[in-house]
Amino acid sequence: MQQTPDNATLTAPTSHASWWRHAVIYQVYVRSFADSNGDGDGDLNGIRERLPALSSLGVDAIWLTPFYVSPLADGGYDVADYRDVDPRFGTLADFDALLAAAHDLGLRVIIDIVPNHTSSAHRWFREALAAGPGSPERDRYVFRPGRGKDGELPPNNWQSIFGGPAWTRVKSSGQQPEEWYLHLFDVEQPDLNWENPEVRAEFADILRFWLDRGVDGFRIDVAHGMIKDPALPDIAEGQKADLLDGHTKLPYFDQDGVHEIYREWRAIVDSYPGERALVAEAWVEDADRVARYLRPDELHQAFNFEYLTADWDAAALRSVVDRSLAANGAVGAPTTWVLSNHDVTRHVTRFGGGETGLARARAATLLMLALPGSAYLYQGEELGLPEVTDLPEEALQDPTWERSGRTERGRDGCRVPIPWEGEEPPFGFGCPAELSWLPVPAQWRSLTREVQERDPASTLSLYKAALRLRRELEALGDGSLTWGEAPEDVLVLFREPGFCCAVNLGSAPVELPLEGEVLLSSGPVERVGARLALPADTAVWLRR
Repeated sequence: MQQTPDNATLTAPTSHASWWRHAVIYQVYVRSFADSNGDGDGDLNGIRERLPALSSLGVDAIWLTPFYVSPLADGGYDVADYRDVDPRFGTLADFDALLAAAHDLGLRVIIDIVPNHTSSAHRWFREALAAGPGSPERDRYVFRPGRGKDGELPPNNWQSIFGGPAWTRVKSSGQQPEEWYLHLFDVEQPDLNWENPEVRAEFADILRFWLDRGVDGFRIDVAHGMIKDPALPDIAEGQKADLLDGHTKLPYFDQDGVHEIYREWRAIVDSYPGERALVAEAWVEDADRVARYLRPDELHQAFNFEYLTADWDAAALRSVVDRSLAANGAVGAPTTWVLSNHDVTRHVTRFGGGETGLARARAATLLMLALPGSAYLYQGEELGLPEVTDLPEEALQDPTWERSGRTERGRDGCRVPIPWEGEEPPFGFGCPAELSWLPVPAQWRSLTREVQERDPASTLSLYKAALRLRRELEALGDGSLTWGEAPEDVLVLFREPGFCCAVNLGSAPVELPLEGEVLLSSGPVERVGARLALPADTAVWLRR
């Protein structure tokens, strides 16, 4: 696709403007945010106690990862009861108190919904195993007879996202091998059969349960899943989807039938007051495919994984921005930008680590927050936290570690509890160091929120300043973007009225003919006569 020419204007329509079109939403990984009772797991009361810190940061909403009853085989994305809180994280009363406290601070609350699969500990799955082949209970899931003379081979060759086969064979009450069930993720996460009306009705009721409690929306896990090609065809030899793989076409992802589900969900959400929002985690092929989830009668937002995975390269980033704004604008939807989450390597590390990685991460943040639309932050990125790459093997809990034959460490490195204050691990997380569910690195003592609050040059101070300006400046948030002329490794964009963001993604400093007041920069910048000297890996915001 060709790049848009310089000075062309890309517009995201602003009709029916709502909070989610411009919001900055902060992802809370519940288990790693704050522990209120000293047991080593973060919990809902811990989040409630720390809400003032998020309010002072300047975000508009928080997204909570799953806190439902769960064996935690996959960090809570294996749900055993969608209408209750796991005792490790608190109670329904604790959730209600957290929600009320957030609303009192002007923070909206989005919660995770996990519709592709349940936990194998879910009542439905236990009933399915007990009921046997051909039963209504089994029809809630994807059970099939095996291939081969005695059904000893899986129904097809699909592979789990976490490694290994996507099928597990069950045994009858007499311990005889019989049918297989599908689990695109862990063996403890059986896939639901969304062709079954009972499944659809159950999730409609689950949505209403939480909407009635007052939540402001849902982040939909594996939003491109649920519907599978009914023929369950084999995939090409060696083909396999990885997390955040949006390019591999597979018969179990991004099937057209998912859109009917979301039209039903949108109608439910729209029946409630207060502008509730639905956001998709959809790893699909390109911006145009993502935009299909954002048609006016479907979802409100979708994470921009194409942007998250883009290289630190001016042409690549500009191309993604152009495609995203054009595709989403065609369906009247805002674009939602993101740099990190609980499934990917933290972007300080992804951008090179050390001083270089941090400089690029800070610059990338100013670029992201200058773009039209909404943005998601992942807890700890406002502290400049790197990925923890040296967790001891005995501490690893991501199912990828075991299912890959202990060859892939998985996602635990971005899920380490965040540091709040103090001199020793786990830095105010709320428990003795030996109880923390993942160990916190001692070298994070210089990155605690307490230390960074005192340093006007810290990453936390940069985030606070950027978020304050984003709220104050009429030009930022939803709206349009115009590219300015710039050297090959530089991006210059204008937002009206009177705002400019310039980013040097190259390895050498540049001088730019940009006038105006420097509002904020990710690193030191200076004027050279009428020109702005912009170092490598640095971004600046200007008032023109």
